[in-house]
Amino acid sequence: MRAPALSAADAPARGPLRHALQALWAIVARELFKFARQYGRLVSALVRPVLWLAVFAAGFRNVFGVAIVPPYETYITYDEYIAPGLIGMVMLFNGMQSSLAMVYDREMGMMRLLLTAPLPRAWVLFAKLAATAVLSLLQAVAFVAIAALLGTTLPLWGAHTPQVLAAAVGGALMLGALGLLLSVHVRQLENFAGAMNFVIFPMYFISTALYPLWKLEEAGARWVFLAAQGNPFTYAVEWLRFALYGQDPGWAPWIVCGTALACFTLACWGYDPQRGFGQLAKRG
Repeated sequence: MRAPALSAADAPARGPLRHALQALWAIVARELFKFARQYGRLVSALVRPVLWLAVFAAGFRNVFGVAIVPPYETYITYDEYIAPGLIGMVMLFNGMQSSLAMVYDREMGMMRLLLTAPLPRAWVLFAKLAATAVLSLLQAVAFVAIAALLGTTLPLWGAHTPQVLAAAVGGALMLGALGLLLSVHVRQLENFAGAMNFVIFPMYFISTALYPLWKLEEAGARWVFLAAQGNPFTYAVEWLRFALYGQDPGWAPWIVCGTALACFTLACWGYDPQRGFGQLAKRG
């Protein structure tokens, strides 16, 4: 039986939306299929945090005690404390890898084809951001499974599970948007390694991923304490950490979502050929 034809009034309303959703799915599916063929990418994404958990955290398991401070209601081991930070590490590195893929696609011409598609440029960039977030979440799930096999279990299930999902999605979008913004400034693949060193490592080490802020202040590292408070990655980790225990994360969700929106807006501005950073870089 043939489907009823769209009326002339319905076609303009349904056409653009359907076209936009098809483009979103096509870009996300392309990134998923490409990732499925790159086994080394998944291994390289998980080796680093697994080593931290299996070697570093195990060695200091009972050396660094974490006091009973929110969101914890009892003493915990060090590997339990850094697990949310390592999940953040997985999403951080994938966000930066996505910016590397953007630079590569731009040089090889694939990104130029996408940007000339009959769609709003912001929607194309949002589709790339959504694909990055999906890959980040899949890699985070794989890390959580490996961590459970190593004996580090996280309280994922319960009434707070929607909070955990919201925190994970928010962190993945923020770090993906940061990678999108970074791809505006990195014009050549050769410059990417330096950019990563100036973005990834400061963001990760100057945060609460490895140690609580009160320990930094107690140890006299005042400048590290202040820098960590201004680091958006700190709030992504803290949002996830508090969500895992069903506690109120305070301002963390607002800071993470605000940073994601700001980075995405600046990235859209930068990819506009008529203005923004892209035009400035072209002139330089």
